[in-house]
Amino acid sequence: MLQLIEEIVYQVTGKNGLTYDTDFVQDLALNSFDVMNIIGKFEDHFDTTIPTRDVWHLHQVKDVIDYLAGRGFTQP
Repeated sequence: MLQLIEEIVYQVTGKNGLTYDTDFVQDLALNSFDVMNIIGKFEDHFDTTIPTRDVWHLHQVKDVIDYLAGRGFTQP
């Protein structure tokens, strides 16, 4: 799953070198527009909708992994 997140973040922002502890705002200096574009890619990839209220709890890469796994999504 980490590789998928890295690929999507790179496609949207051009940034790489993510770890499980990478914080999207503090470490990558992403703004809300970047974050929403990344979330849109996840929604497309998994054919789902991620509510905006949930997005604001996804600060680090591990948060995204836990969120997706908790909803039964695995990397196809």
